Amino acid sequence: MWQQKVYQTSWVNSDDVQHPDYSWHSLRSLLGVLDGEFLGLAGRAYQLAEWARTHRYCGACATPMQLAASDRSFVCPACGMTAYPRISPAMMVLIRKGDQVLLALHANAPYKRFTALAGFLEAGESVEEAIHREVYEEVGLTVQNLQYFASQSWPFPHSLMLAFTADYLGGEIRVDPAEIAEARWFGPEDEWPERPADGAMVSIASALINAHRPPGK
Repeated sequence: MWQQKVYQTSWVNSDDVQHPDYSWHSLRSLLGVLDGEFLGLAGRAYQLAEWARTHRYCGACATPMQLAASDRSFVCPACGMTAYPRISPAMMVLIRKGDQVLLALHANAPYKRFTALAGFLEAGESVEEAIHREVYEEVGLTVQNLQYFASQSWPFPHSLMLAFTADYLGGEIRVDPAEIAEARWFGPEDEWPERPADGAMVSIASALINAHRPPGK
């Protein structure tokens, strides 16, 4: 329920639209278009529909799954395996060096713009460990003084972004070309990435960068 209204979600196997006044839109295309709260609702609906679509059968014994009565999960009636909605934690970090911050152009990002470093956590890894590993792997730097900034659900398709700041400790920029197309320091005299449109849903990356923008940038 949102704003005293009940919403339902589903998934379909066809891209056909049955009414001329409606059309399909990807969630990414709606960033900056829809109200942030409603887009958050749509993102949650998408994640639940995708979870239902990909968990129709047990991953252990292939038996058709059943929706649990007590919580939001699917349960296998044959072997008891339980599947909850998938959430993939990912770290994001803005590295500070005096009055400069490190921004990177990610090689595989759908939109080509400079932003903070980011990467998925590996099994058995803390968020802090992931930050140190990703920073060194992607740009060859070491960091210190990690500070939590904020988190955001990021339904592309089922991530949870955990954003931090960190202070530069050592090293020279050395990018991994498979992950990073370019990385460099941005200071008060540089041209920064443009701000999102007024009223748009602000991504955690934009919020992190905006919190460190020099005046007038």
